[in-house]
Amino acid sequence: MSSKTNAVRLLDTAGISYELREYEVDEQDVSAEHVAETLGLSLETLYKTLVLKGNKDPYIVAVIPGNAHLDLKKIAKASGNKNCEMLPMKDLLSVTGYIRGGCSPIAMKKQFPTFIEEAAQLENHISVSAGKRGLQMVLNPLDLARIVHAHWADLISL
Repeated sequence: MSSKTNAVRLLDTAGISYELREYEVDEQDVSAEHVAETLGLSLETLYKTLVLKGNKDPYIVAVIPGNAHLDLKKIAKASGNKNCEMLPMKDLLSVTGYIRGGCSPIAMKKQFPTFIEEAAQLENHISVSAGKRGLQMVLNPLDLARIVHAHWADLISL
């Protein structure tokens, strides 16, 4: 499996330290729970990338722990939108360049307003998709926030 995704290339160019973790993809289960279990990571440190549509911003990215649920009212408030809704799955590839289960907050087709759950700041390392199914990257959350120009916000309901 080639691990040189656009997200990996961007981290390399920026000189950001990370660790890649490969896993066998189960096409029937691309859930955060399955990925965390396969890699031996906790759901609290395996973060998922969600893409939304706002009434003001056409697209917004939220990065939240695998064990949490995105609170749409909180992401709307944090992003300055009146309301937000999940991007339809059929639009994910054309908007971001990524597919479900392989969507990284790093190196999307365009830079969208990005918000990371504020609790990530308490972790030394978190895991996010490296840009394709079967590949995760473990990195410092402060480095992630810097490379994607993210804002920290309370985004979740457990």
